[in-house]
Order: sequence, then structure tokens, then C-alpha cells
Amino acid sequence: MNRAQSGLVFLAGSVVGGLALAFLIVVFRPELLPGAGATGGNTAALPAARSTSDGAPASAGAGTDPGTTAAAAPGAPAATLAPVPAAATAGLPSYAPAVQRAAPAVVNVYTARVVTERVPRNPFEDPFGELAPRYRQRIERSLGSGVIVDADGHIVTNHHVIADADSIRVQLADGRVADAKIVGRDPDTDLALLRIGLERLPVMPLGRSDQLQVGDVVLTIGNPIGLSQTVTQGIVSATGRGQLGVATFENFIQTDAPINVGNSGGALINAAGELVGINTAVIGKNLGVEGIGFAIPVNLVRGVLTEIISTGRVVRGWIGVVPEDIEETQARQLGLARGGVVITNLYVGSPAQAAGLRPGDIVLSVGGTEVGSAQEVLARVAQAKPGTKIELRVQRGRETSAVPVEITERPRTQA
Repeated sequence: MNRAQSGLVFLAGSVVGGLALAFLIVVFRPELLPGAGATGGNTAALPAARSTSDGAPASAGAGTDPGTTAAAAPGAPAATLAPVPAAATAGLPSYAPAVQRAAPAVVNVYTARVVTERVPRNPFEDPFGELAPRYRQRIERSLGSGVIVDADGHIVTNHHVIADADSIRVQLADGRVADAKIVGRDPDTDLALLRIGLERLPVMPLGRSDQLQVGDVVLTIGNPIGLSQTVTQGIVSATGRGQLGVATFENFIQTDAPINVGNSGGALINAAGELVGINTAVIGKNLGVEGIGFAIPVNLVRGVLTEIISTGRVVRGWIGVVPEDIEETQARQLGLARGGVVITNLYVGSPAQAAGLRPGDIVLSVGGTEVGSAQEVLARVAQAKPGTKIELRVQRGRETSAVPVEITERPRTQA
């Protein structure tokens, strides 16, 4: 072997030995490698510790999403990020203060009544059942909502909630339960007033429904399908809605806040936590329509409650006419001079009949104020005081005349 070959053998042995030594150092003593733990070399540099606004060093992982945990070395405890401060969410809208102010005064109303029904006849087992029918009784239960309106324990709800009830029980938001008595009813507006005998009652603050505008935020609080103290949110979709067939006198607030079975009699409140309406109806669900609910304005509620508390009933004027809205096309078919509000019928012996009004008369104004709907005619007459006279301006054929009519109290049978 010459010198050249001996040199190559030595060089190859040296390279192999160096690689073997390097492998052993990497495996068993990595800290001896140059640059280990430093920011130089080919290793990735660790981010320097940052300071928070108060000068304290930020924890590892600062800048990651809230609620995450910073990565840590194996065996080291994980560093949990601090919760988001309340100041960071202070600008977000919340109706919690309004709910906290109003919700304690919203109650659950549970009713029960005894229903008597005829037992279906089996002609094979009871061939003489038609001659001696059998009957059985069952208890029918329903639920609704109500609102405490004063410290004396008066609760307003819908008339249809308690209409046929034999017993009424009320449960407060704080869990207390009491039997309720009916103070008075007003089917014409679908309102009823109850009373309970508990003390230290929360009272709902009353607002002004005449100040509501389309687009205002409103909340409903009630007992839908037995889920007490349920709150839903929406806006005022319209005001002054009528001709829905829900009550005789209709002036509803329309809202898209969800109203469900059990919400009837519950509260419609504004963003300040004040009562602006009593939830009464939802229509169109059988047609697949959502977001159309109605509430009785609190201004109307306030007047009805005042009369019921003072006299036990609501006194309204009555003249005995049955008005109806008729369009121009329909009026021509009926041979009327024009469309509008037409008297379609009169009660026998009523003040309107005594004053000379007839079916087919077109009502132009009531008490000097022009009317545009049958609902408006009934409402203006109802506002008149019994014992006084009101003037109706009517058109019969091509002639118009002013007819004074004496106001009497609306019979309870008409409610």
C-alpha cells in the first residue's frame, strides 16, 4: 500500500469516527451542542416576553384567543389565560336591567274547570242509551300569565285565560303560590282583573303605549307551555291594529317578539323595563306564519283597570247599531250611494232605532269626528257617557242629515 492509499484510509476512518462521536453527543449530551437554548443558529427563536398595559409581563401565549391555554414544555403546568375583563363587554347591548326590573311582577296563572260530557254510546252494550244517556265529569286545566299592577295584589290578565275557570291559582316568580279571586272582567277588550292576598309584592312599572314607535325594541315575559319567566325579544311591527276578531274594541300593538301558548296575559315591556302592553294573541301559526303577535296597549289597560277597581265593571256607551265596513264595489252591488261604514242592523228597541236610523245608512261622523271604520264608530260611541246624546251624521241615498241619539249603558249581554 503506497502513501496515497494510506492517507485515504486514514481520512475515511477519521470521518466515520467524527460522525459516530457527533451522533453520540446529539443523543446523550445535546446541551453541549453550540447554540442550544440560544436564539441563534438554526433553531427557531422564542418570542420575547411582552408587557401588558399595566407594565406586568404578559404570560406565555398572550395574544391567543381568550379561553385557550398556552403551550408548555412537557411536564410543566399549563398557563391559563385571564378572563376577559367586564369593561371589554360594556359596550355590548343588554336588556338584562329591563328584565330584572319587570320580571318579578310577571306571574303564572293556572286555571281549572269541571267539564261535563256525554259518554259515547255503544249500541251493543247499551241499546237503550238514547233514552237514558250517561254523563261523566273531568277536570280541564289551562295556563296563562298575569302582571301585578299594584301593591294591593291586583293582577291583570286576559279574559279568555280565566273565562270559564272554576278555580284560579297564581304562582309568583319567587315561588310563592296563592289562590286568586276575580275582581272584574271586560270581555270587550279581553281583559280581566284578579287579586291575591300576599304581602311584599313586586309591582310592574307602567309605561306609555302612545309613545311607542314602529321599530322600538320590546320584550315579552310570560309562561309559554309552562316555562315560567321566559323572555323573548323583538320590535314593534305596527300600532293601532284592529279588525282581527279577537275582541270588540281592538287597538293592538303588533310585534314580532315570539308569543306562544301560555304567554296570554303576560307582559310586553320596553327597553326601560316598563309595561307597554298585555300579550293577548298570536295569529297565522296554523298557516305557517311566524312573528305576528298582538298586545293590548297599556293606556287602554290602565283605563279598564281603574273602572273595574272603582265600580267593579267597565261602563260604556251604547246605541244599538251594528256597523260594517263596505267597499265601493260591494256598496254598488247593494245599491248604496257609496262605500264606507254602513249600518247593517239595529237592535230592536235600541236608542238608534228610536232616533230613526235604518239599515243601509252610511255613517260619516260620530260626535263631530269623521269615522273611517266600524271599529271607530263603536269606539267613539263607547267613550260617550250614558245619559248624554251624541250626534251621528249619516247619508241615506243622496241626502245627508245629523241624527242625535241618546246614549245608554252597553248591556252586559253584548260584551
